[in-house]
Amino acid sequence: MKFSHLKWDTRFLKNNQTIRNASFGMPSRVKKVHYPIRLIRYWFMYHFLREASRRGPLSICEIGVDTGQMKQFVDSSSNSRIYSRWQAVDCLIQKEALERSGYSEFVETDLEAPEFSLEGEFDAMILLHVLEHLENPEEIVQKLAPSLKKGGIMIGGFPVTPQWLAEGREQKIRKNARKHGHVSVFSPQRVRKMAEAAGLSVEYMSGAFFMRKQGFFLEYYNWWFRFNLLFGALFPGWPGEVYWVLRKN
Repeated sequence: MKFSHLKWDTRFLKNNQTIRNASFGMPSRVKKVHYPIRLIRYWFMYHFLREASRRGPLSICEIGVDTGQMKQFVDSSSNSRIYSRWQAVDCLIQKEALERSGYSEFVETDLEAPEFSLEGEFDAMILLHVLEHLENPEEIVQKLAPSLKKGGIMIGGFPVTPQWLAEGREQKIRKNARKHGHVSVFSPQRVRKMAEAAGLSVEYMSGAFFMRKQGFFLEYYNWWFRFNLLFGALFPGWPGEVYWVLRKN
């Protein structure tokens, strides 16, 4: 399982017109290269969902949707049977942009409000670059877990830091954090503890890259993209990003 993502398809990144449209929220320098590592976040989520949908289309809840890049990315693939339902949850719903991206269910809420809860049950929840913006991410994951169906998955990712540096870095960034900025720092060890506290198991976890630079010339080559995937699998705590699948058994 640790290296399974090395077999996943990367080819549709090269000629994917959806991710190169003006409406897709990424810098133009990212869009011009063939295999942009900045898009690795959506690439991982897409493949997690694709694998989970082998049993049938998924009911999905995406938390932290911005303008809908995640769903646009999934819809740009050739696999149209991944989901049957897709709900958008955010502290600020940009309804017009999300409707253009194909969303039809919206929930505007403050995840950190004491009264926050999620209605309904889902096969998959996406928390992509969300938890690092929360003061108490473990508490939010525990609140969300009951809305996962048995056998369902919670998938996501965020910046990662080695365990021995994580606590000090978190203290430092919280002193100068802007509104909605990063306030929590994660290591692979913290991901495992977060899952355990919510009654979930870590089914998969991998780092994402050795180095990322917008428009970097090596991002024109598939071998560079795959080298970064291999490096991330070998060194998940390397300062970069980590992506994971948590399962409700």
